[in-house]
Amino acid sequence: MLASSTIELDYSALLNNLQIIRGILGPDIRFSSVVKGNAYGHGINEFIPMAEMANVDHFSVFSASEAYAVKAAGNDPQVLIMGFIDDSEVEWAVEHDVEFFVFESGRIMAAIEAAKKLGKKARIHIEFETGLNRTGFSQDQLKKVVPLIQKNLDVLEVCGDCTHYAGAESIANYVRVKSQIKRFNKMDQWLRSQGINPMMRHTACSAAAMSYPKSRMDMVRIGILQYGFWPSRETIIDYLKNKTDRVDPLKRVIKWKSTVMDVKEVTTGEFIGYGTTFMASENMKLATVPVGYSHGYSRSLSNQGRVLIGGKRLAVIGIVNMNILMVDISEAPEVKKGDEVILIGDQGDQSVSVASFSELSNLLNYELLTRLPHNIPRKVVNTEAFITKNSKNGLHNAEEKVTTA
Repeated sequence: MLASSTIELDYSALLNNLQIIRGILGPDIRFSSVVKGNAYGHGINEFIPMAEMANVDHFSVFSASEAYAVKAAGNDPQVLIMGFIDDSEVEWAVEHDVEFFVFESGRIMAAIEAAKKLGKKARIHIEFETGLNRTGFSQDQLKKVVPLIQKNLDVLEVCGDCTHYAGAESIANYVRVKSQIKRFNKMDQWLRSQGINPMMRHTACSAAAMSYPKSRMDMVRIGILQYGFWPSRETIIDYLKNKTDRVDPLKRVIKWKSTVMDVKEVTTGEFIGYGTTFMASENMKLATVPVGYSHGYSRSLSNQGRVLIGGKRLAVIGIVNMNILMVDISEAPEVKKGDEVILIGDQGDQSVSVASFSELSNLLNYELLTRLPHNIPRKVVNTEAFITKNSKNGLHNAEEKVTTA
């Protein structure tokens, strides 16, 4: 049975993006690929193998369940849990050498107990609260837990210390982010003065890594950038300001596409779709597309979204339904049933992009990517180099592995 939409992941685009990012970071900064939210909607089962073949060897996730999925999809990669791990899951993490953030004393105790039980060290990253006010030890809290860590360094491997910035993608947060960098460095220095020496300092997400060089430190946690999207319009403007060509060097890894299901005409004065949110001010031609909010295309894009058909950027009109959206094709009368519709990605010289905040109606939000259902079929394309490398390594089922949804 054919799905109403499909997702393609471009391996050559990923290689391009990683080359750009690594070129900016230099050889001494470790790269951790952030794959939370089902690899930002790209699909963990498909993305992890292709990332490994692009020489990515460290992945960051939010939860233990995501870490398990990454381990299952990859060739036993190194994984870091940045968020939720229940005390009952800590033993599994320690047993499988999964790293995890600690930001409250209970988790440290759970790590110590699991490590002693298993006879191997728990690989922890100590998170500092520097201004986001979400998770992490404040300076006062850190002073209280340091003795516990000091007493148990025989079973605790302090792989890193870290923090997270409060909106590095926006210049509005410049002072706050700079203050966080300063606070992190102060806390890191104090921690080391207590005889605890984390192997890696890491604070930077995609936006911080691009706009705040001092945040890069020993490792960066890169999410949206590796997939070919900029965290915000401000971030790409900041990156391009000193470039001569002013051309976006990133390539979209994902292409979400569907087809035109039907074409019809409406006359002036007719309302389109549910309710009265859009009335035809002239005779119009419409295309219906078999994708709606149940497929991850947000209802908030009603009368706001843009899609690509025949290389033209066309408007979504009316309310986005559960399974259908309507597109104004009055300026593209040649559109017919069966034509390709790009919901995210490139077509011709046009692109439908994504950013962390929707400054414009045709600039989509991260939320749309992460809402893409797991059951949309995904496959990796432009995999010639991928398959060749896997064949050399004896993984003859590589193509099957990366194309199965």
